[in-house]
Amino acid sequence: MRFIKGFLVTLLTLPLSLSAVAGMKSVTVEGNSYAAPQPIIIQGPMPIEAQHFAALLDDVTIEKTGIFVFYKGTLNGYPVIVSQTGKGLENTAAATAIAIERYKPIAIINQGTSGGHDKNLNVADIVLGKRTVNIGNLKTPKAKEGEGSNSLTWIPMDIMASAGTAGGDDANKIRYYEGSSELIASAHKVKYTEGKVVEGTIGSANFWNSELDRINWFHDNFGTSTEEMESASAAQISEAYHVPFLAIRILSNNITNGGHYNPNTAKYCQSYVKEVVVQYISDINK
Repeated sequence: MRFIKGFLVTLLTLPLSLSAVAGMKSVTVEGNSYAAPQPIIIQGPMPIEAQHFAALLDDVTIEKTGIFVFYKGTLNGYPVIVSQTGKGLENTAAATAIAIERYKPIAIINQGTSGGHDKNLNVADIVLGKRTVNIGNLKTPKAKEGEGSNSLTWIPMDIMASAGTAGGDDANKIRYYEGSSELIASAHKVKYTEGKVVEGTIGSANFWNSELDRINWFHDNFGTSTEEMESASAAQISEAYHVPFLAIRILSNNITNGGHYNPNTAKYCQSYVKEVVVQYISDINK
């Protein structure tokens, strides 16, 4: 009898409990049907080579670590991060590694200004980095004291030839990094009106070459179209992490044919690269 009474009490209170639950406020969080897209990283060494592109993004927030600045935003709704790397190979290598570890990009484009090595290229022409190469990795021949120095007799040095010393003959070669064929294909689809767009070899070094004989030596022996101070290190780090990479450089001057410096070229390049990114987003979403 006592059990029956308890059972009846339970039956009577159950609707009250259900109605109490039904009256409580609630929120339902939908499950994710797909992962967020991986961002595209756009690198620019100096403020003049990065901040115009950052201004083209929507919903921009700024993150800083050390001396490196990252402008996080979207382009046509797709995540894009502009990395102001600072000048030089070391700054660019560090900024590239940080960007890859922190943001897990789907691709990296290093863009900016450069100085021409090819007499057939004019100021405002753009070079797509079919290859990038570190033109600062060099060995000198042996010479006695007083015999002087001649940079045109130096030979290339591949520091990645082995884990050991680069002093051996196996390191006496040029190492090129190829640009992503998919990024190059997207770049060729974009219309550019300030000059011509060509595929070429972009040379990088912490060196400002103004000797025409030396520039011609690099052009003849390394195949360089233009030179700057960053792309080769970004290519090397991107390759280490297996991230698609392309260097895109505009000629801001070309002393091989008298082409004078044009400060507007940095903006021309960023505007072009913006359209390349839009095209690449479209291509990867097909």
